[in-house]
Amino acid sequence: MEFITEYGMFLAKFLTVVIVFVIVAGGLFILFMRTRARVEGHLDIKNLNQKYEMMNLLLNSQILPKKEFKKSLKVHKAEHKKREKQTVTDDKRKRIFVLDFKGDIKATDVASLREEITAVLTVVEEKDEVVVLIESSGGTVHGYGLAASQLKRIRDKGIQLTVAVDKIAASGGYMMACVANKIIAAPFAILGSIGVLAQMPNFYRLLKKHEIDFEQITAGEYKRTLTLFGENTDADREKLKEELEEAHQLFKDFILENRNKVEIAKIATGEHWYGKRALDLNLVDELRTSDDYLSAAATDADIYEIDYIRKKPLSEKIISIGIKLFDYFT
Repeated sequence: MEFITEYGMFLAKFLTVVIVFVIVAGGLFILFMRTRARVEGHLDIKNLNQKYEMMNLLLNSQILPKKEFKKSLKVHKAEHKKREKQTVTDDKRKRIFVLDFKGDIKATDVASLREEITAVLTVVEEKDEVVVLIESSGGTVHGYGLAASQLKRIRDKGIQLTVAVDKIAASGGYMMACVANKIIAAPFAILGSIGVLAQMPNFYRLLKKHEIDFEQITAGEYKRTLTLFGENTDADREKLKEELEEAHQLFKDFILENRNKVEIAKIATGEHWYGKRALDLNLVDELRTSDDYLSAAATDADIYEIDYIRKKPLSEKIISIGIKLFDYFT
């Protein structure tokens, strides 16, 4: 009897766990299907003027004597009230909208960039400015081509576009940067790499050695040139080389169209340069960090940082949690 009782308790617990699991899994599945059907994401807007003011106040509260800090605080409040009145009555104060682009090989951040630019273009005026912080070593032609086209929407509206490069804007990253009216870069930022690259391993000889057949059927003479598993021919290599040259020419034409002050023969070699040399080659217009540029501009302009926060799908969240757990336990 004792065995039957214990077995019954075990079975009850087991069924309870199974039922809870089914309910949770069902709920997650429903939530997943709903989130897929919705357009996800929202704009996050930060006033950088307020950020700089708070930094100033916090620092002064620690380094100034109490009486001096109180005086400083009174002056700050008076200036703040004066600026608020000017904002209400004076519609000529410049606004700067700051966007941040961190690029991977697929330029996936373009999904957020296009939303941010669309939002800004609904309110921007001719006197305003858009500053884009770019950090990218490049990637796919179509991905960065789209990203550059998104920035061109700002130029086409007649709005001043400034690109700031603190670390790197190479290859596709520079394709984006060249669209700007003005490019600023940190002294040791990397710029250039105006070239096109394709590379892949080939396992044909390995497969042949182990008597493994690989079959590939295409319709169209150039549907596939170089391949991972089949035998590559000189004709295949020549065709891919031709395609790369065509993409490179389009890249050079795009740069000349947007930044005609450069000597394209000198800069389109695939090399990259640090900021000082990039300035000599007219790849950039000024050596300056984005922090210095924005903090100086805050005196005469209202600065807003715009960030489109994309909500991750449930499947992506689960994968992200799985990766974190794997990293934790390994």
